[in-house]
Formats: sequence, structure tokens, C-alpha cells
Amino acid sequence: MKRMIAATVLTLVFAALVSGAPAVAQDLHREYALGAGGKISIRNVSGDLKVTGYGGNSVVVNAVRTGRDRDLVQVVDQSAGNQIDLRVQYPENCNCEAGVNFEVQVPANVAYSFENLTSVSGDVQISGVRGNLKAQSVSGDVTVASFSGIANASSVSGDVEVEISGLVGAGDMKFSTVSGGVAVRAPGGANLDIAMSTLSGSLETDFPIQIEEKKFGPGRSAKGRVGSGGTSLHISAVSGDVRLFRN
Repeated sequence: MKRMIAATVLTLVFAALVSGAPAVAQDLHREYALGAGGKISIRNVSGDLKVTGYGGNSVVVNAVRTGRDRDLVQVVDQSAGNQIDLRVQYPENCNCEAGVNFEVQVPANVAYSFENLTSVSGDVQISGVRGNLKAQSVSGDVTVASFSGIANASSVSGDVEVEISGLVGAGDMKFSTVSGGVAVRAPGGANLDIAMSTLSGSLETDFPIQIEEKKFGPGRSAKGRVGSGGTSLHISAVSGDVRLFRN
């Protein structure tokens, strides 16, 4: 009998340990009816942020907490009206081992204002959406694919890769990183005022602009107008390669 009780206790303890292990747990699933021109802001701290266009009619957000201290982390929803506003909140002075991964689906045929898609430590990936976009990471890569509209993307320590399938709307575009490379694809027939620069790295483009190297000191740059100009496209890296090619 004692052996049976001991075995039962061990089984319960093992089950408790497994359920308490830092396995992935889905913590937020919400759908938002967001009209055209609606604002989307998602500010992450530690973890990836992925935004993808799909054929549905609502914005679907899934946030998954991970790590040993995941229960200490909250996803704060301050959405109201025609705006989605989500941010990750940690306890004050918490040396937490925890992160949040976001997966977001937005209607691919609706233009939104992506005001703030950021992660401090994690990758930011956006694909198949349209509108105005601002995407940032401090320590991580930023990737934008099949985007239609006006975009800005940057990283401090990471690569930035951008594919603009169509230029829609007015505004300036800037893609930059401090430590990493920047690669941009843009429509060949677009009207652009282009400025490119890198302090330590190579510079390549197939747009009809001239590349110049500094006579004294490091650095390469290129500047020129394509078509009738109008949309400013600035691409820069401090330590890394810079590339601009036509779609």
C-alpha cells in the first residue's frame, strides 16, 4: 500500500512539474473590427512580432508568453475606437526570464496605419499588408515583404530587408541599421529621390544613380533622382552593406 501511495504521489508531482514547466502558453486571442485607415500599434519588449495579410475581415491577434517567469508579464490592451494599441508590461525592477511572441493577421485588401510595430529584443516581420508602416527593432532583424504603401523600418543591431511591391500615398521612406545590412527592393518605375550611404560596407544598386567613394576616409554613398522624384528614399548603414534593386 505504501508503495502504491508513493507511486501515486510521484506521479502527481511529475504531472505538476510538467504543467509548471516553461512550455508555450497562449495568453491572448482577440479579434478587432478595424476599418480602413485604422491605427495599429504593438510594442513588444522581448520576443518576435509577426504581422501577415490574409483574406479575412477582422484583425486577429495572438500573443503567447514564454519563459520561466511568463506569468509575471502582461499584455496590456488599450485599444479604443478605430485603433488597436497593445503593449507588453513587466513588473518594475524585474530581471524576468520571459518573453511574448505576437502573431497578427490583418485583412490584406485594407490599408491601415501601422504606427508602431516594435520589439526591443526580437525580430519584426511584416508581409502582405498595405498602408503606412513604421517597424523597429533594437536587437533583431526587421523584414518587410510584399508591402504596398509608404514604409519606414530600422534596427540598431540587425538586418533590415524591405520589398515594396507598390508605392501608394505620399511620404518619405527611410530604412536604416547601425550594425547590419540593409537590402531594399522597390518598383523600377517609381518616382524617387534616392540617398544611400554606408560607413563600413559595400553599396550596390541597379537604379540609374551614381555611386561615390570618399576620397579621404571610409564610406560610400549614392544620390540621384529617378523619374520625376517626389518620394524620398533614404537607405543607410553604419557597419554593413547597403543594397537597392528594382523589382
